[in-house]
Amino acid sequence: MKNLINKKYIKFPALFALAALTLTSCEDVINLETANGTPQLVADGWLTNQAGQQSITLSWSGAYFDNSTPKPVTGAVVTVTDDKGKVYNFEDADGDGKYVWGKTNADTLGHVGRTYSLKVVNGTDTFTSTSELKRVPTVDSVVYRHEKWPFEPDKGPREGYVAQFYARDIEGVGDTYWIKPVIRGKAVVDKGENISIAYDAAFGAGAPSDGLIFILPLRESITTDSLYSAGAEVGVELHSITYEAFEFLKQVSEQAANGGLFATPIANVRSNVINADPNGPKALGFFSASAVSRKETVIDPEKARPDDN
Repeated sequence: MKNLINKKYIKFPALFALAALTLTSCEDVINLETANGTPQLVADGWLTNQAGQQSITLSWSGAYFDNSTPKPVTGAVVTVTDDKGKVYNFEDADGDGKYVWGKTNADTLGHVGRTYSLKVVNGTDTFTSTSELKRVPTVDSVVYRHEKWPFEPDKGPREGYVAQFYARDIEGVGDTYWIKPVIRGKAVVDKGENISIAYDAAFGAGAPSDGLIFILPLRESITTDSLYSAGAEVGVELHSITYEAFEFLKQVSEQAANGGLFATPIANVRSNVINADPNGPKALGFFSASAVSRKETVIDPEKARPDDN
């Protein structure tokens, strides 16, 4: 890197000194301990008001450079209790760390306005968390238009359709949502940086968007890294979330997109799963309850909106 210093700095000693300091500073070596940390319990529980089975996954955290499948937490006792005292027992029937409630597709756990409390007993540790299941607006429609994107290698189709949804935020400041694309009938969030969240109908609390239609970037967030093809089955799930969950997902997205020359140090995202013993081991992950509004369509070129160009 030292060969990059241009001769023009010789004429200006101050500039030369600044350039030398900047270029040599990147030679510092920092040793990080990434392999010997104590595993922590990770809870992944996102319950909904949709009919069917609900699940909470428990696993152990791994070393930073360990790309193997997380080890499951087995043998734990997992329950969820609502604010009316009803207890839901979650069982790990397959011994894979996925604790499931519900026997049929008609079983429904979540109800708008209720509060749900998680309890995980693992060995001598007891972890708890609480989440309110908030209201969610109706998705009115999913529409699409034809577009051509500039060619980029490994980016998928560069000509196709941009899908977007229409929904109006419920009046009353402070509603928060998680927007998920639906592809071939399944809600998909494949990358942390593709997480799309909303505060009322915009990105954050600073925008006066209460009670309005969701802004365009949020509506089009169901189209992520590539365009859709004719005949594609696309849609959206709009999940109500607490403000605490909004902040958690915001941090996850920021960490996933963190990189480059000015990247900030990586840190664990704050969890809402708390050990009953303040001196006991900490947990990671998140527990949340959501109401879900959903809409799907099949892309038909004859029904596409005109290209913006």
